[in-house]
Amino acid sequence: MSGRARPEPGFSPERLAFFTDAIFAIAMTLLAVELERPNDRELASAHALGNFLVDQRGSYLAFALAFILLWSVWRRHHKLMDRIGELSKAFTAWHAPLLLLVAFLPFPTALIGASISNPLAQTLFAGTMAAMVFCEAVIKEIASSTGLVTGDPAKTHRHAGSSWAVGLWFVLSAGVAWLFSDAFVLWFVAPLAATYGGALLSRLRTSPAGHLDPHDGDAPRT
Repeated sequence: MSGRARPEPGFSPERLAFFTDAIFAIAMTLLAVELERPNDRELASAHALGNFLVDQRGSYLAFALAFILLWSVWRRHHKLMDRIGELSKAFTAWHAPLLLLVAFLPFPTALIGASISNPLAQTLFAGTMAAMVFCEAVIKEIASSTGLVTGDPAKTHRHAGSSWAVGLWFVLSAGVAWLFSDAFVLWFVAPLAATYGGALLSRLRTSPAGHLDPHDGDAPRT
């Protein structure tokens, strides 16, 4: 890559990666800032503090869940950016909605922390996560289809399928939330949607009309 021309201003992969890292770090920190602090009365005794902590258990669950989800999205983006040799306008532009949703996530997280069984709160959180992961999928599709990634673009294409599957899983959970108050438990098994749903989508996309793609056997087993 030493012979690659210097990127034009505004299209440096390193600067985009650094800025994205900063937004994720701020959003993950704000998740903790949103947690309610005990007042003087609740700090007066161990019993009062214990009652406060029990009452806030939904907030702690929401914080842990959102932190893990943001971490997983950031980690996947980190791996992608390590394979990006150059940027395109579309690849860069799609980071705007992605980072907007990342920065917004602390708000629906606070809502489900206050009332995790509320269907509208669950819908807002799941919708935000679905939109975020869909943006991630589009970014991967652009990277794999326009030659921005180094190495095998088919690998990034398969990873995009996993992101689409996770996004659809969150959309499904948003609908289920209006039928069952505990629909949020579906979020904890989103990795299964990435593994199995992503593999299914990749197979469907590479095998039109039910015929196996000659390279399908090269895909790693999940």
